[in-house]
Amino acid sequence: EDPSSSSSTQNSVAPELPGFYYDPEKNRYFRLLPGHNNHNPLTKDSIQHKAMECKRLRLLEEEEKQHQKTTRAGLNSSVLLQKRQLGLLSPTSYCRYIHELKVNCMQRRKIEIHSPDSSVAGTNNFKIIVADVACERIFTVNDVEHGGCKYGIINLSGLGKESLTVEMYDNLYFTNRKVNSVCWASLTHPDSHFSLTHFSKLCLMGIAETPGCASLLPASLFSSTNPGDRPGMLCSFKISTAWSCAWCLNPQADNCFSTGLTRRVLVTNVVTGHRQTFGTSSDVLAQQFATQTPVLYNGCRSGEIFSIDVRQRNRKGQSWKAIRLFHGSAVTSIHLMEAEHYLMAADMAGKIKLWDLRTAKCVKQYKGHHNEYALLPLHVNEEEGLLIAVGQDCYTRIWSLQDTHLLRTIPSPHPSSKDAIPSVVFSSRLGGSRGVPGLLMAVKQDLYHFSYN
Repeated sequence: EDPSSSSSTQNSVAPELPGFYYDPEKNRYFRLLPGHNNHNPLTKDSIQHKAMECKRLRLLEEEEKQHQKTTRAGLNSSVLLQKRQLGLLSPTSYCRYIHELKVNCMQRRKIEIHSPDSSVAGTNNFKIIVADVACERIFTVNDVEHGGCKYGIINLSGLGKESLTVEMYDNLYFTNRKVNSVCWASLTHPDSHFSLTHFSKLCLMGIAETPGCASLLPASLFSSTNPGDRPGMLCSFKISTAWSCAWCLNPQADNCFSTGLTRRVLVTNVVTGHRQTFGTSSDVLAQQFATQTPVLYNGCRSGEIFSIDVRQRNRKGQSWKAIRLFHGSAVTSIHLMEAEHYLMAADMAGKIKLWDLRTAKCVKQYKGHHNEYALLPLHVNEEEGLLIAVGQDCYTRIWSLQDTHLLRTIPSPHPSSKDAIPSVVFSSRLGGSRGVPGLLMAVKQDLYHFSYN
């Protein structure tokens, strides 16, 4: 059963009457009010919220009691090992099932956040967390009480300790605008982008209000050294309403990043300052560069997904669009798979599809995701064969990439609300090459680690 769906058992208990709600606990009908009322808050919204909260608490209680569970009948480590030894399972299938078992056995533990400035940690709600390539640090965007956002970096090296502590460093910059999109960037990577192990710069952009702005911040801003020694912004300029951003790691488009704006795409070289504009028919809500070729993939509010070869000059019309795919709703997130033959995309109708770029056809669909209007990211871990997405209902869902099976639904530790949608990071090496595996979840002012052992 999908935890986000409202209970439909009342139809089997009592007939549905227009304008009335049947309470199975009290065995009677109550009149529904057309809107919110402080004296009698019995509305459809309040009933639905109460039902969802009861399910969330029930699932949290079940997770605490049941330490080992599986969504597939007969799937356990001893049976898998026996089948592997008998040659009934290939090494690939064996590893995939083992990862499923690990995902279903993850347990939540709260992380203690330390900071050189005692006023930084635990004072603002997490809005976005994004890990660098090595998963040694995560960049955070936090809401502040007076409106706007501020930024910080959390060092994950402390996750290997028994006490599960991490260090958080704040920076001097603060914006009164809403941050829509963040990505890590590099201005000092080696010639071969495949040997990249660490990003030295941070690309921050995507502002909802007009005029918006795009900013490139050095990661050294976030340190415990003397504030007078910290460098300033590397790049900052005003633009129209921004929705998304992406950094290019292909040497043929070196030091370039793209910003998805209202009805156009802006590609900027941060060294030369050269800009190239591509007009679109809709707002660009999601972007990602390919690594093998200088091609930019874009997901639009209209549901269209298209690619741009940034080496070509912009021409009038739509002839510069190469691959074109279509969703029935606004595309909120895209992820290009490592071989770059497949593209994962999610939309505001809650659909997650895997597209074959060679045939422009949908080959797989992952069901259960919930979204209506939010810009929610996808997290794909091909090494473990997992897909992770947080829904607007505040549930974190994990699927098997291979067969689209929904492996686990994780309820939020906090009551669901618009300002409490969790932001997550998943990796088998949290904290670096010798780090600990698992899922990081940031919600409200808290950070949680789901151990993946």
